[in-house]
Amino acid sequence: MVTARKGRGGGGGPPRPRAVDGSGGSMASRVAVLAFCVAGIWSAYITQGVLQETLSTKRFGPEARRFNHLAFLNFAQNVVCFVWSFIMIKLWSSGGSSAGRAPLRKYWGVSITNTIGPTMGIEALKYISYPAQVLAKSSKMIPVMLMGTLLYGVKYTFPEYICTFLVAGGVSFFALLKTSSKTIKKLANPNAPLGYTLCFLNLAFDGYTNSTQDLIKSRYPKTNPWDIMLGMNLWGTIYNAVIMFVAPLLFSNWPYANGFEALKFCQENPEVAWDIILFCLCGAVGQNFIFLTISRFGSLTNTTITTTRKFMSIVVSSVISGNPLSLKQWGSVVMVFSGLSLQIFLKWKRKKVRDHKE
Repeated sequence: MVTARKGRGGGGGPPRPRAVDGSGGSMASRVAVLAFCVAGIWSAYITQGVLQETLSTKRFGPEARRFNHLAFLNFAQNVVCFVWSFIMIKLWSSGGSSAGRAPLRKYWGVSITNTIGPTMGIEALKYISYPAQVLAKSSKMIPVMLMGTLLYGVKYTFPEYICTFLVAGGVSFFALLKTSSKTIKKLANPNAPLGYTLCFLNLAFDGYTNSTQDLIKSRYPKTNPWDIMLGMNLWGTIYNAVIMFVAPLLFSNWPYANGFEALKFCQENPEVAWDIILFCLCGAVGQNFIFLTISRFGSLTNTTITTTRKFMSIVVSSVISGNPLSLKQWGSVVMVFSGLSLQIFLKWKRKKVRDHKE
């Protein structure tokens, strides 16, 4: 599933950008649009997070069965986002020329990593709690800096290393601290090492996906975020359909997610089906607000909004979903988001200096 990559998306999709810093219009209108974007992103993704956690921990029906087909969420998201992006392209492009836009065949390769990565992130919820998953996936800057240093000899500033230390330390402390027995009982198969490994593999695949999307956008400058969303989800739908619906027919002992079993479970438990539909719609709506934020205010503002959203997701999960965190675990959460906040501040500072020189 294409998740707009929290600050990615090409930086210029519908509606057409006026000014990346949101400089058009009155101050009141800009504040109103920004508040609208914040409310949209927060409400969509916090709701999606609650639904994701519910689907991974709740027991359904009179037999109290778990929905063990979490990878099916990725397939459902692909289908909904493909339809959503197709509609948005028709609404905004008005049948315009496809010249300068990346052809659909360009997405088949990167869609493989975009299929595997999010599936690993969702599957991790069988083994670790939702707050732990959010924290682990917030450490995206760590592999980026490691790859930059080891492969390309990039030198980072001391404050940037402080950011990395805070994030890495917070995630590590959280992982080492004992999780409450109430939370562990809700997990399908508690296994912290496997859960965190899946999250970090998710980050690695996401990093490749993001960089490849940027490469496609640079080679085909007229490609907008909805084009990318359409291409990625088209191929993602095809791949997941083969994995979940074709492979089980060819192999009697197919070990991966079975789409037929997932559909049967939804048929027997309509509550699950409605949760999945709402989960997918939240993702599509959230991407819409992310694209709007990037086009009006820039990716840095979007990064700030989505980072604070992650923190609020942990708070909501702890309060509503019954995942109590200890004081030490909250300290780890604060460490992670202090590092992320410092990183955002450094980016704002560099942007201000660059704008001043221009």
